Amino acid sequence: MNATRIIAIVLIAAGALGLVYRSFSYTKDTTVVKIGPLELQAEEKQTVNIPLWAGIGAIVIGGLLLVVGGRK
Repeated sequence: MNATRIIAIVLIAAGALGLVYRSFSYTKDTTVVKIGPLELQAEEKQTVNIPLWAGIGAIVIGGLLLVVGGRK
């Protein structure tokens, strides 16, 4: 397999995962207060929403790469 097909398959898989899960969360450590050597930290939960058009677009672009990449 060449690089174009691998990229196409990765795009299709990422687009499908984006359509299925719609969002993902991660935890971010932030410093709330810092006074001299003392430091107060808090964990913030961040959520990233994946737009519907991004998932569909990744699948379409991956499909086009498979079709166009296969013609060479």
